[in-house]
Formats: sequence, structure tokens, C-alpha cells
Amino acid sequence: MRLNEVVYTDAHPIEGYGAEFFRIGGTKHTAPLVTGPDGTKSWAGYEDADTLLAFEGKVDVLFIGTGGDIAHIPAALRDVLESRGIGVEVMNSPAACRTYNVLLSEGRRVALALLPVGAGA
Repeated sequence: MRLNEVVYTDAHPIEGYGAEFFRIGGTKHTAPLVTGPDGTKSWAGYEDADTLLAFEGKVDVLFIGTGGDIAHIPAALRDVLESRGIGVEVMNSPAACRTYNVLLSEGRRVALALLPVGAGA
């Protein structure tokens, strides 16, 4: 089996996480946050649609990590994102990180919004 080094060109992968943080591109960031082709920044959570709408035209899929457990996002948030051409996939934050990293390594146009995983993760 041949192994190839993965090179990320547009964004940084998620390297790890803890109770209230995610390590991205060698830097520890406090959650909640968003990351994608424009870098990593704070996110105010589900009420902050504007931060997520900034991905319009830049990504095909936005993964939303709902914390340690999977949960529904507000229907209004999903509706506004999808009406602007941003596909939405919801899963718990650890699964969202893994999925984001895989698709990012394939050169896909993806972004990630993460809520903290909580204590004991």
C-alpha cells in the first residue's frame, strides 16, 4: 500500500479538540467557531447566520457540529443557508471534524461551524 502525504491548499484541517476548544492549523481556538477557505473565526452560534452566509459562493457544503451529541439546528437557519446555495450537513462536532478533514483533503469546497464538545470529551 502506498501512502501519500495530504496537502491542504485552501484551509487548515482540524488537528484535535477538547472541552471548549479546537486545534486548527497548529493554533488552539475557543469554540464556538467557523473555519473554511477564509480562515478561522469566532461564531455566535445558531443565531449568527451572517457569519455562515459569508461562505456563499465559496463552499458547496457547510458541516455544522452540534457539540458532543447530534442535535437539530433551527429550521430557519437551515432554510436561509440552503436558499443561498449552501448545503448543510449536521452531525456531532467530532464527526463533523472528521468528515470535514476527509473532504478537505480531497480538495472539496467545504466549511465547518462548531459548537464545543463539552466537558469530558
